[in-house]
Amino acid sequence: MIPTQPYRVASLAPIVPYQRAAREEQTTLVSLKSSAFPYFGNNPRTDAPFLNVSDGERKGHRSYSGRVYWQDQTFNDSRVLMHVPENFDIRKPGVIVVFFHGNGATLERDVRDRQLVPQQISDSGANAVLLAPQLAVDAADSSAGKFWQPGALKRFINESADHLAKLYGDPSSARTFANMPVIIVGYSGGFVPTAYSLEVGGLGNRVRGVVLLDAVYGELDKFASWIANNRSGFFVSAYTRYTQHHDRELIEMIRDKGISVSESMDGPLHPGSVVFVKTPDGVTHRDYVTHAWADKPLRDVLVKMASAPALTRLAASSADRAISR
Repeated sequence: MIPTQPYRVASLAPIVPYQRAAREEQTTLVSLKSSAFPYFGNNPRTDAPFLNVSDGERKGHRSYSGRVYWQDQTFNDSRVLMHVPENFDIRKPGVIVVFFHGNGATLERDVRDRQLVPQQISDSGANAVLLAPQLAVDAADSSAGKFWQPGALKRFINESADHLAKLYGDPSSARTFANMPVIIVGYSGGFVPTAYSLEVGGLGNRVRGVVLLDAVYGELDKFASWIANNRSGFFVSAYTRYTQHHDRELIEMIRDKGISVSESMDGPLHPGSVVFVKTPDGVTHRDYVTHAWADKPLRDVLVKMASAPALTRLAASSADRAISR
C-alpha cells in the first residue's frame, strides 16, 4: 500500500494528508524474457520441436496449413503492450487483464490502434491494467510459444510486475502487481495460449475470469475443466457462426457437469457466472474486439465485473494478502 505521510502547507496550517499528483495514462511496449517468443521448445500437441523446418542456419515453423513461418520474422518479438489508465489506484482492489490477440496481428497496428484494447480498459473505469504479449507476428498461426510451458503465466506476471510498477510511477508497488488477480481475454487464435494458461499457467484461482471472443476453435476439455474447478471465477464466450459448433459443444459439456449456463450478457458478472452469447450474423469476426454483443465488448465485461460486489471482494482479498507479505 502507498503510505500517506502528513506534511505542512504553511507554518501555521493544519497537517493534511499528502495527495498523489495527477497521473497521466501510460501505454508502452516492453521486451520480456517470459513473453511468448522466441521459443525453442517442443509443441505439446505433437511433442516435436516447434521449429521444425530448416534452411541452412535459418529455422522456421510449418503451421497446420502447411505454410512455413520463419523464426527471425514471425516468432522473435518478445515485446508486451502494457497499459496503466490514469485513474488506476494501486491502493484499491484491481486486476491485470492479459490479452491474447488473434492471427494476423501486431501489438501496435491491431491491439492498440484498431481493436482499442488499452482504450477499452480505460473507458471501463475498472481498476485494471493491461498486459498483451506479441504472439506470431502478422501470421495465420495460433502457437502459444512459452505459454505452452508449465508455470509460464505466473512467470510472465512476475516479470511484468516491476515494469507495471515503474509505469504506474511507484516502484514499491511491484509486489502488489505480482500478486494481483488476473482476467484472461483470448480473441480468435488467442484461444491456444488462453487454454494452456488455464491448464498449466501456474496461477490457480488467481485467474478470476476468462473471456473468449469468437475463440472456441478447440481445447474444449481445458476450458470445461477450468470452469468446473474454478467456481469463484466467471467465464464468458461470445461467438459467431464460425465458432458456433464448438461453443454449443462446450455448453453441453458444462451442463453435463451440472453447471448452469446463461445465454445473455444482461446484468453483472458474479463468481461462478458462465455466459455464452451468440452474436448476430452481421457482426464480423475481424471487428469482434470492438463490436460483438456490444460496442467495445471488453469494456462491457469490465463494467459488469466491477458491478459485482463479490468479485470486487475477491480482488480485494488478493491485494490485501499481497500487501501484508
